[in-house]
Amino acid sequence: MLVLSRQRDETIMIGDNVEITVVDIRGDKVRLGITAPRQVQVHRKEVYEAIRSENATASQVQMDDLDGADKKLRELRSVRRNP
Repeated sequence: MLVLSRQRDETIMIGDNVEITVVDIRGDKVRLGITAPRQVQVHRKEVYEAIRSENATASQVQMDDLDGADKKLRELRSVRRNP
């Protein structure tokens, strides 16, 4: 881990296109401003972990889910063939 000291209104660069600026310091809290391209997602760590967890859960397919989807597709095909 790289540890840097910065004062209010000082900036850290990550690569060529991500800037992190110390906006305010109050007691034990630091407010950061982050400037990054739109394609770079920026989240608080707890939000990022919640998103990853939800994505992992959503990507787990159960056989019952596939069987139900297969049945629906077969029904739709038979309806289209026999109007």
